[in-house]
Amino acid sequence: MRIVSADSGAAILNDRFDPIRVVATVAVLVEPPYRHPLHAIAEPALQPVQERTLIVREVELCRMMLEEVKADEVHVDITLGGRLLEEMTLYELMEMRISRTAKQELRRIMPDIRRIAEDIHRSHGVNVLAIGKESIPVRVAELTAGAYAFLYAAEQTARNGVGVKLGLPRSCTLSTYTGGVQLRSLLSTEHELAGTAPDAGGILTKISWKEGLNPKAQGFRLAIISPRSREER
Repeated sequence: MRIVSADSGAAILNDRFDPIRVVATVAVLVEPPYRHPLHAIAEPALQPVQERTLIVREVELCRMMLEEVKADEVHVDITLGGRLLEEMTLYELMEMRISRTAKQELRRIMPDIRRIAEDIHRSHGVNVLAIGKESIPVRVAELTAGAYAFLYAAEQTARNGVGVKLGLPRSCTLSTYTGGVQLRSLLSTEHELAGTAPDAGGILTKISWKEGLNPKAQGFRLAIISPRSREER
């Protein structure tokens, strides 16, 4: 089964290690054995961490992906037990056993999400599942978003000459290689999962970085990105 999924990942941290802006939104295509993305569409998000409309953009990127590739399902990072979003009604949403805050946030964006999901189903014959982090493809999208976020943050650092702290997705570690970035899961049940992002612009040669623990978020790591001087490049 070929699955398209999407997620937004990694956040710029302030000096107190609090997340302030989500950096990247990504849609990916995966197929068995569901370890790495076969194809990705990525864009900078740069939205406040509280901004729930990012989910709408994630579904839009899934629709864009389906214009380029064929897939059997779409997995969205909304945890509603795998319900079909193209069939979800506001009444069903309000009857679900989720928090009042979650209901209010989803109620605001659900009409847009359902409209896009209906278009996906009508145009491509593909169901859109609100499956959340239970989905391995969503996890791959999360890791891929983190890899692209590192490149976006590195580009900002190189351009502005100001270092940043980037909070990485949960339970993963970052590595760079000639031509790209990889984010690999540290969970024992996901040791083969990874997301990658190509460094087509040579941004990695313009920055230095180190990885460490986020002292305010157990299970999360961060990357401290600094600009290199011209002499260091």
